[in-house]
Amino acid sequence: MAERLRPAEKFKRDRVPMREQDPNERIKNFNEVPYGYSLEEAIAEAQRCLQCKPPSCVEGCPADVHIPEFIDKIIDEDIEAAFKEIKLTNALPAVCGRVCPQEEQCEGACIMLKKGKPIAIGRLERFVADWAREKGLTDEPPKEKKQKRIAIVGSGPAGLACAADLANLGYDVTIFEALHKPGGVLVYGIPEFRLPKAIVQYEVDQIKKLGVKIYTDYVIGYIKSVDELVEEYDAVFLANGAGAPSFLHIPGENLNGVYSASEFLTRSNLMRAFDFPEYDTPIKVGRRVVVIGGGNVAMDAVRTAKRLGAEEAIIVYRRSRAEMPARAEEIEHAEAEGIQFELLTNPVRVIGDENGNVKGLECVRMKLGEPDESGRRRPIPIEGSNFVMDVDNVIIAIGQNANPIVARSATGVKTNKWGYFIADEETGKTTHPKVWAGGDIVTGAATVILAVGAGKKAAKSIHETLSQE
Repeated sequence: MAERLRPAEKFKRDRVPMREQDPNERIKNFNEVPYGYSLEEAIAEAQRCLQCKPPSCVEGCPADVHIPEFIDKIIDEDIEAAFKEIKLTNALPAVCGRVCPQEEQCEGACIMLKKGKPIAIGRLERFVADWAREKGLTDEPPKEKKQKRIAIVGSGPAGLACAADLANLGYDVTIFEALHKPGGVLVYGIPEFRLPKAIVQYEVDQIKKLGVKIYTDYVIGYIKSVDELVEEYDAVFLANGAGAPSFLHIPGENLNGVYSASEFLTRSNLMRAFDFPEYDTPIKVGRRVVVIGGGNVAMDAVRTAKRLGAEEAIIVYRRSRAEMPARAEEIEHAEAEGIQFELLTNPVRVIGDENGNVKGLECVRMKLGEPDESGRRRPIPIEGSNFVMDVDNVIIAIGQNANPIVARSATGVKTNKWGYFIADEETGKTTHPKVWAGGDIVTGAATVILAVGAGKKAAKSIHETLSQE
């Protein structure tokens, strides 16, 4: 058992850094960038926790993880108990420990911020989950089974979280996944170097051990409608995400060499284009690749392009660095890897050659005006500042939209004008009494942990509703 420090000593301790691959090496491979904590590093970081009462960090966690309790067990060197504490509320700790924006949520609410850096909650969660996986710890199915059957559309973080909670309560849960591997955005949208697919598969397998059935290559809306699911099951949870890409609607978007980030990342991640020719899914990546956008998806795409062989990989973003919605860590990783940033720059036309291939991108310089509805300062074009960049590929990463396939088959489930399901924020209830919805298909593209939280809220509401019948 490690030493327990007095509060004054905790404030003097620096946050334990996480070791990473050297940037010059990692741009040549798709291995995970951070190495994770050792046991000694995890204990040293856990010792900094003030064990606040009430814990403000928990209030910032959409999954309601028992943060002080699991950190305290790390200090005791009882990692198995720490893992069990996390799993009481979060079925995807190895995933969430890697990709959640902790700086805006649990760590953003940490009292240690008043004196320095917050406790590295995400890194500690990752350490515990990885330790459990290496030790082969496994989830046990519930002993008592209920007769009620639940259908879940989509196996992304919302669907998996909902399935795990309902399965633990004894329900018969079936997930229908449109793609050939479960995991949703975790497998098709997030690169291997940020979230290894083996990690996702392990956590999916744990959920399957609870008795959850997962059917892949099963497109609800084509193979079976939501209306049919409503007839066959006692409740339906729609968690099909927001997978349809947004476009700029500028001239030249249909030229060869223009990708949506959704297609580009799916081909690389789920279809393993980075292993070509072993996996027969090539991606044409030229010498100079531009990615348009400033969010996490844009960072994923531009860093992937660099690893696929682009000599120059460039972010074009219409606002300044301060307004970029991507996580600070992802921007810093991109900068360390030699990614170039053309900020306050907006594309107006993709230029093609005589064969219909991309050869250039015309852009205009911008300046920032007053804040818009997002709270960020509105970009305004500077007249006469147009210029052309020589490029071989353009990747558009400006957001996702709701895919209408599922909604078209869901009679009585209302959507808003953008095609997202209308659902209660606290319960996930839709306008149909047997249908719930949550995650990106309700909120639009958001974070993994918010989707997990939505899945958990829906599971609780479904259980409460079915228990009254």
